[in-house]
Amino acid sequence: MGKSVNFDDIVQAAQNLDGIANRTPVMTSRSFNEWTGYEVYFKCEHFQRGGAFKFRGAYHAVSGLDDDDKKRGVIAFSSGNHAQGIALAAKILGIETVIVMPQDTPGVKVEATRGYGAEIVFYDRWKEDREQVAKRWMEQKRMVLIPPFDHPRVIAGAGTAALELLREVPELDGIMTPVGGGGLISGTAIAAHGVNPSIRIVGAEPAKANDAALSLAKGERVTIDSPDTIADGLRTTSLGTLTFPVIQNHVSEIVTVTEEEIIEAMLYIFTRFKWVVEPSGAVTVAALLAGKVPFACGQKIGVIISGGNLDPGLWAKISGKWDI
Repeated sequence: MGKSVNFDDIVQAAQNLDGIANRTPVMTSRSFNEWTGYEVYFKCEHFQRGGAFKFRGAYHAVSGLDDDDKKRGVIAFSSGNHAQGIALAAKILGIETVIVMPQDTPGVKVEATRGYGAEIVFYDRWKEDREQVAKRWMEQKRMVLIPPFDHPRVIAGAGTAALELLREVPELDGIMTPVGGGGLISGTAIAAHGVNPSIRIVGAEPAKANDAALSLAKGERVTIDSPDTIADGLRTTSLGTLTFPVIQNHVSEIVTVTEEEIIEAMLYIFTRFKWVVEPSGAVTVAALLAGKVPFACGQKIGVIISGGNLDPGLWAKISGKWDI
């Protein structure tokens, strides 16, 4: 579990996912480029199986279990996208699954996870520790725990999105990803620097869940209490023990965005791109629209849109903010 991840691991993950994960499109927008001053290439992981990049790491982790562990089944804790990724991967591989989810998980993510055949255990994120809840169930049912970001094969799988992006657009100056527990940005950084060490890696996260920005600035993992942001997929309290060293060594900067900037980005994406993207997937676009990124005008920037599993009720509230 404590094994570090290297570029070869990501190449092997890409081979393992070939024909299983969607090779999601890379898209551009002339109007967005004119607005921001950058040449932006969007890696559209909201078109991934399960609706998010998380399927990549989930399948790579579950498929890597030995036969005895597969018979025991898997358990995971997640606010939604990792849950769906694990549940879908386990369904494909014929493995029993239990998912530990917060009670306030968006309904669309709960129903999708159930739809893949997983058993769901709810917990109170304000009173209970999800890892402890998962470990109790793991011990009770003797299942294998697969965490959402702090796992070598999860990180390697996540990095395959950036590897695909760079194979299509090799001359990028920088890549941006959202930051929660750090799995996506870690995998992205390892993949990018394996191709070109000069590519600048920048993360974006909600100001209300700014543990990654604080950790990078302080030089040590910082834990925050009960992050309360609309970006439910980024409500992690700290970076992982595997992901933080990668971020320290490979990430140039982590910028933060306000709740209103996230909402404005979601509306912009919908009206201009015709995509429905969840709040966590919109934080990079929010940072670009707000002029908070450290890139020079005209540079080529890859942006990973991490997911599109948006709760319909939340979308109704957000879209209602827009005067038609």
